[in-house]
Amino acid sequence: MSEPVPALVTAGVTHAFGDRPALQDCSFTVPAGSVTALVGRNGAGKTTLLRAAAGLLRPQRGHLAVFGDRVGDASLPCIGYAGQQAPLYRTLTVAQTLRLGARLNPRWDAPYARRLADAAQLPPAAKVGTLAPGHRARLALIMALGKRPGLLLLDEPLAHLDPVARTEAVGMLMADVAEHGTTVVLSSHVVADIEGVCDHVVVLADGRVRLAADVEQALGAHHVAVGGAGDLGALDGAEIVESQPDGPGFTALVRIAEPVLAGRLSWHRPTLEELLLGYLRAPGIPSLQEVPVR
Repeated sequence: MSEPVPALVTAGVTHAFGDRPALQDCSFTVPAGSVTALVGRNGAGKTTLLRAAAGLLRPQRGHLAVFGDRVGDASLPCIGYAGQQAPLYRTLTVAQTLRLGARLNPRWDAPYARRLADAAQLPPAAKVGTLAPGHRARLALIMALGKRPGLLLLDEPLAHLDPVARTEAVGMLMADVAEHGTTVVLSSHVVADIEGVCDHVVVLADGRVRLAADVEQALGAHHVAVGGAGDLGALDGAEIVESQPDGPGFTALVRIAEPVLAGRLSWHRPTLEELLLGYLRAPGIPSLQEVPVR
């Protein structure tokens, strides 16, 4: 049986704004049907990468493919995109916005979009410009979902939502994934937004891919070592992602599937937060992609 076509492939994607690099030789694959977290600090290149994947920006070098086709006009109907600023026509009402979605998108599912808007308690007659930022964010997400995309690209979609609305929005996303197998790439710098939701992760730091892997495989291929100052030598030869002072000792994230039983080190499997913070705080570490479990 042949391997399924990846939902998104980035190959050597590089882009700069003037003399400021935004993306540097970014290469990774997003499996079809996955929910992939795109994680990075502010300015890491997440928005630039998502805009390139959505066909809104042409990278200066490299290319992107969606379900096997180069990103371009032919791929746009199967891509849903919601940007940080919820770009909507502020003078239109909610109902008019949904009707516009139907006119512009050949795969638009009007009953589905209307159900989502009702569930979000968006008044049909309210103008978009009068909506609270959280409600505008929900409407932008509904517009992306209403296209029935194969690939859904979301740039910080939960940033303007309160805790209850966040939970509802995540539930809406997961229901869509379960029912239709939609592939989701979700940008965030808040680990709580993605924990328990995403099965793949891509970490960007300084415009470069530092980690791209299945979440469970990545967690299984790392351990956290805790020890006193004199125990650091027990890690000689090990691939240390990051080490932090911890009182009189240290805590280190190590690329290792089985702990080293030496010295007085104690070990534990990292949490997703420990894994991601380790790579975000150590952008110089060589990148790790499609982590094998040994």
